[in-house]
This record gives sequence, C-alpha cells and structure tokens, in this order.
Amino acid sequence: MELESILYLFTSVSIGAIIVEIFKPTKSKNIQLLLTFSGAYLLAVSVIHLIPELFRNTPSDKIGIFILVGFLIQILLEYFSKGIEHGHFHKQKVIPITVLISLCLHALLEGIPLGGGLEHNHSAHNALLTGIVLHKAPVSIVLFSLFLQSGMKKTKAYFLLLLFALMTPLGVYSGHLFTELANYLNEIMAIVIGIFLHISTTILFESTDGHKFSLQKVITIIVGSFLAILSL
Repeated sequence: MELESILYLFTSVSIGAIIVEIFKPTKSKNIQLLLTFSGAYLLAVSVIHLIPELFRNTPSDKIGIFILVGFLIQILLEYFSKGIEHGHFHKQKVIPITVLISLCLHALLEGIPLGGGLEHNHSAHNALLTGIVLHKAPVSIVLFSLFLQSGMKKTKAYFLLLLFALMTPLGVYSGHLFTELANYLNEIMAIVIGIFLHISTTILFESTDGHKFSLQKVITIIVGSFLAILSL
C-alpha cells in the first residue's frame, strides 16, 4: 500500500512537469480550473469523510483545536510560499528559498498520516491520498513554471521539483518509521484537515474574478464535490 501511494504521489508531480514542458502554461483558466476542481474535492472529502471519521475515532472534544491549529499553520506557511498552493503566479527573477521550504513542510505534513497508521483504514487512507494527488499536480505546474520563468537552469529546476516531490513520500515513510507517531495520528490528521480546509476554501474564492463564480467554475466545483461523494 505504501509503495503504491508513493508511486501515485510521484506521478502527480511528474504529470505537472510534463504539462509544463509540453504546453508551457501561464496563469491560464485551465490551471485555475484544475485548482478549483482539486479545491472542491479537498473541501468535500474533508467535510463528508475525513472530519466525521476523525471525530468517530476520537472521543476528545479537543480535537477541533488541532483542526484550527492546522488552519493557522497553513496561514503561516502561505505567508512564506506566496500562495502558490492556491495558484498565485507571480513571475519573478529570483524564487525565495522560503517558498520552497514552506511548500516542502506542507507536503511533509500531508504524508505523515498516510504512513502513520491510517493505512489500516483503507477508506480514509484512499480519500486523503486522492485529495493530495489531485492537489499536487496543479501546484507542481505553478511551481515548475515559476522556476523556468525565473531563468533558472532546467537541471536546477528539476532538482528542486524532485525535492518537492520527495517530501510527501518522506512524510509517509516518517509516519511508518517512527511508530510512536501513530499514538498521535488523530491529532496529526486533524492538523492536516485544517490545512486542507484553508487551502480548499482559499482556492474556491481566490480562483474567481472579483469573487464571482462563472458557470464553468460552478460546474467544476459540483463535479469535484460529486466525485468526493462517490469516493465514500
């Protein structure tokens, strides 16, 4: 299960790089629609699957605090990442190292529950994995495009993208290696859900022009939400 999950995670980032190489996208409507779809899926799968599952397994009424902590952590990470997670696309000559560090921390945290005991709950595991995979592809498109448009050499751009791609599998491996993390699986999962809630809601509102939803984006949101329902 872990090797299969890692393969999916690597593939999603690889697809992002391939799309950039072939189509050379900029901040286009297609990228925004991909992000909107992933945001809708993340929000729906969090609300109808991950959160109910978490509270069913956790009698503590304090688990909501960890969801809030995850929400606040993502706000802090996005301060350094400049909002790449939800499609902000600011062409610049120098990419701050804080952008990559914050994205890598974000990706690392996402992977820990996948290897920290959640693999025994196939339904929750698959829902979380699918959400991460769907989100990593468009984020990889934006990140790799920024690398190339900054004038960075392709070898360095691919190396940094590989570093980003390794972070979530590293989180999976860390969750599996450090077995004591399983004792805090619910708390870690709550933090990840908080991160998902912030990313998904920000994507859905910031990916619109003037905060107005076009029919195309409304349909995209409905499709993403419907697929999350089907994944139950």
